Amino acid sequence: MPSKGWIEVSDQYCKGCELCISACPQEVIELEMNKLTPKGYHPAHIFKEGCTGCAICALVCPDAAITVYREVIKTRLAGV
Repeated sequence: MPSKGWIEVSDQYCKGCELCISACPQEVIELEMNKLTPKGYHPAHIFKEGCTGCAICALVCPDAAITVYREVIKTRLAGV
């Protein structure tokens, strides 16, 4: 089962450079065209299911605007 993740993008730091969009292997990030940051940029956001929390987007973000979260999946061992 693949990991599930999500991101939070800081409106204060995101400048809509799109580096995270091109770096996302799952292709789940786009610019939010109906929203502007206080500095006047369209911020990035997840627009569909499929984020695995790989954090590549956060690594390429030049402004450290992305925080990545990954769901912890606890599995039970058989016979325990």
